[in-house]
Amino acid sequence: MIRSATLDDAPQIAALYSHYIQSTTISFEEKPLTGEDMASRLAAVEAAGLPWLVAEHDGHLLGFACASPWKVRHAYRHSVEISIYLHPQQRGAGTGTALYTQLFAALRERPVHAVLACIALPNAHSVALHEKFGMRKVAHFAEVGYKFGQWLDVGYWQRNFDGDVH
Repeated sequence: MIRSATLDDAPQIAALYSHYIQSTTISFEEKPLTGEDMASRLAAVEAAGLPWLVAEHDGHLLGFACASPWKVRHAYRHSVEISIYLHPQQRGAGTGTALYTQLFAALRERPVHAVLACIALPNAHSVALHEKFGMRKVAHFAEVGYKFGQWLDVGYWQRNFDGDVH
């Protein structure tokens, strides 16, 4: 089931995301988040009028996807950055596709023109998912992150919606 996230989801979202913080270079954060930290992030996304979705089964979080403002300057108001994190056992199970299908639909209902995703590289699974939704690589930054004793690259993927924004 895909639905909008609530503050009650914050502890499970924090636990899932903290796995990526502690075990991978996919997230450039280095300290695990608490439920309170994540509740604050959820509230900020909600205050911006943007979607934060979760996939769950029998009360267990399978993954989440969200959009947040890309930059704070007013001229960027029609651009968002999206993120997705899945329970490790959900890779290839269709959960990412289901989450992004609904996230992109929700973004089309808002005054959004440009959708961006920052992907730590290499990450073939994430690249494939984003390109499945019409996103294309528009930038590559070499060795801009340092985690677990290694320099890391990031790439930006982008998709623009056709037509005017309101």
